[in-house]
Amino acid sequence: MNDPYETTETHLERLLGRALNSFDLPDSTVERLDSALAHASSLHSSHHSAALHRATYRHAYLLRDGSSLVLWELVHNTGRDGSEQHELYNEESEVRLAASRLPAGFPGFAGHGGDGAGGADAGLDVDLDADWELLSSLMAPPATPLPRMYVPEDSADHARRVLRRAENADRPGEETASLLRAAFAHHITQVFGRQCQVAGKDAGFTLYEHAFLLLDGTETSLWEVEHTATPDGRHMCEVYDAERTARDAMELRARVR
Repeated sequence: MNDPYETTETHLERLLGRALNSFDLPDSTVERLDSALAHASSLHSSHHSAALHRATYRHAYLLRDGSSLVLWELVHNTGRDGSEQHELYNEESEVRLAASRLPAGFPGFAGHGGDGAGGADAGLDVDLDADWELLSSLMAPPATPLPRMYVPEDSADHARRVLRRAENADRPGEETASLLRAAFAHHITQVFGRQCQVAGKDAGFTLYEHAFLLLDGTETSLWEVEHTATPDGRHMCEVYDAERTARDAMELRARVR
């Protein structure tokens, strides 16, 4: 359900635009969605028979004030021409009721699915609590850092190696590399680490700050994201010049399902 290149704003526009009953959503819900920072979508249940299909999706949003909001989407093909139709609801009980009112051909709707005549229910019920803990931690402000203990140990070469292993296209460029040639001491801090499920597979995220002390007495940092949220589960390294950019990149990777 999630497009890794789709912003939360675009996702909401698409979701609300295709729903036949989006005008029934409370104004307060729509207003809260204006402050959505991140989202995660998951298949909750599905049923397919020879001619009919029905699926329920859970769309969860992290809001600017730190709270979350969930929308339930019912997708089915029981319209007159058999085309796919989308409906949105505020509560799980509402989407259950809407599903139970679909034309004959579906078994009774149960939140966790079940087998019925004419087809088998996929029975996919995904708990997003862990996802939201992850998303919230990725978006959370950094903790107060401990004093840095700079170590003068081939720091310019360390910076060169960090930049060389970065695989992201938007990694810091030559200007940053040139600046870091003047690094004579550095300090490495792990500021985030977490295991989670991405696309149904175990994945790990770690964020490091590589802080450098330059010859003129100034400080600068590289932010390194190490993760295994890749199609084949391999280890990948990304490097950014700002913590917020690095956290945004992790949040994007964590939303891919």
